[in-house]
Amino acid sequence: MLPSSLSFAASTNAAVRQPKIPRWRGFNLTELTGGRRGQAFRESDFAMMAEWGFDFARLPLSYWAWSSAQDWMKIDEDALKPVDQAIEWGRQYGIHINLNFHRIPGYCVNGRELEPYQMFDSPRDSMERALEAAVHHWSYFARRYKDQPASRVSFDLFNEPPFMQTHDRYVEVARALIAAIRAENPDRLIVADGADIGQTPVLGLADQGIVQSTRGYLPKMVSHYTATWVPENEFESKAVPTWPMRADNGELWDRAKLKSELIDKWQPLVAQGVPVHVGEWGCFIKTPHRATLAWMSDLLSLWKEAGWGWAMWNLRGGFGILDSGREDVAYEDFRGHKLDRAMLELLLAN
Repeated sequence: MLPSSLSFAASTNAAVRQPKIPRWRGFNLTELTGGRRGQAFRESDFAMMAEWGFDFARLPLSYWAWSSAQDWMKIDEDALKPVDQAIEWGRQYGIHINLNFHRIPGYCVNGRELEPYQMFDSPRDSMERALEAAVHHWSYFARRYKDQPASRVSFDLFNEPPFMQTHDRYVEVARALIAAIRAENPDRLIVADGADIGQTPVLGLADQGIVQSTRGYLPKMVSHYTATWVPENEFESKAVPTWPMRADNGELWDRAKLKSELIDKWQPLVAQGVPVHVGEWGCFIKTPHRATLAWMSDLLSLWKEAGWGWAMWNLRGGFGILDSGREDVAYEDFRGHKLDRAMLELLLAN
């Protein structure tokens, strides 16, 4: 069950009231991630998640689903009815809804060049135009959903900021978006993804009273084996994955290495009372199932020890527990889907 309200805990900085969140666990539901009009979420996803005991759905949204790159400032209110419906299903099934802008005006981790003006690493005029539009969209969302309690709905500013030499621009953008949301809806629970594609804690936002969102995709040689959308230089090895696994440079990736890379580096943020949630993680279908489950087991146990919740990418599809299409899994027929029962049981145990 969801808490009736979220609480705030004392921080080492007495001026900051940090949120204290449940250890939410669940999935990313991706119907509106690509921004195609006419897409809708499925009630059956919420029903199955609730039946299994999950309580969190992250909805990565592209603004193209209700606006366009040709006119950033125009919002089609009717096009947001699928989001309204998802929030209502979240209420019905006891699942917290986290609204994330996977594509925000001026930036997307995939195809950022499709934006008319850029949020990062561009002339100041371009960045200001993008931020103005981003503020406009989050202000609208804050007004539209201001009557939804924070225990049911949270806002995740935007997905996976780019790699950056300093966090200055990201902190500037995030603070502007946070201020815009709070101007309309002071009590909204807000999440900011880590820098560097979600992998690096941002100490410059520690005083904002928000959640920070990390990722669980390392090492890429296991999580994204053969994935064509990952740059070649991000793979530590291209050998068939095992777990543990040694990279081409001789470095051993095992549970201890995962703890060092994915848990320990976030401790300066945790020490300031900032809650951490894993907004995305998962393993692509080409990694052998045995190695996938062994890697996942180590990750899940580390997050459980840390008290961090998570949202797997995805529920249905190439990273998920339903209809993933893995060639080395004995699937169970489940309500019209192919269920990876072994993976589900591992998730439920953690």
